[in-house]
Amino acid sequence: MGIIGDMDFANKILIFTDGACSGNPGPGGFGTIIVYPEGEVEELGEGRPSTTNNRMEMLAIIKGLQKISNRSEEVWILTDSTYSIHGITKWIWGWKKRGWKTAEGNDVSNKDLWLELENLVSKRKNIEWKYLRGHSGTPGNERCDEIAVGFTKKKWVNLYKGSLLQYPVAIYDIPEDMSLPELKPLSEVKEKKKTHSYLSYVNGQLQRHETWPECEARVKGRPGAKFKKSTSAENEIEIVIDWGLNPDTLNDV
Repeated sequence: MGIIGDMDFANKILIFTDGACSGNPGPGGFGTIIVYPEGEVEELGEGRPSTTNNRMEMLAIIKGLQKISNRSEEVWILTDSTYSIHGITKWIWGWKKRGWKTAEGNDVSNKDLWLELENLVSKRKNIEWKYLRGHSGTPGNERCDEIAVGFTKKKWVNLYKGSLLQYPVAIYDIPEDMSLPELKPLSEVKEKKKTHSYLSYVNGQLQRHETWPECEARVKGRPGAKFKKSTSAENEIEIVIDWGLNPDTLNDV
């Protein structure tokens, strides 16, 4: 393939990925699309009976990298998972230094997948991580989501493998800006010296509270409710990861 717009894909393998989960934890699935420079496309996907969204996001990337382990071209990984990108490029070094513990001293979630992903990434010196905002109309991301959701619901998914010319998805229709946004420091929330915020998770909904009484009122008497005080924006991220949630959910609360 040649140059499309200002992007040259002649010697690149593109891996689009997405994960989905119903219940978190609950039934989940992932979707992966590999676009080879010789003009071939291969879709991958599987389901899991009980998992989390973060695990499916990571597994989508792992399966794609495993599939091209014998190839030497430059690789672009295009994902909407800031958890995966931040984790493998930034957070993993601190986790390893602390013996796979978070800054709070808790066990790092999904250690098995982080180890596998690190192993695959370490074998390549030519990976670029590209962020695609989820559900924003990017065809490759939307197709991966369709595959992932299909497997989550245990539906039959017809996975394509063949010529790019016959592929019904406009796979090279990608945004010019694929830079990774920093997770919101939430500067609009006044940071206190000892308490940054209180987080609660009830019936699948994450909320942030400025005071403990507000948080307590939401979780009191609610079976399965989770709550915790955070000391910083970074600590908020660690808490939601420990809860098995995608840190992107913090941007919506």
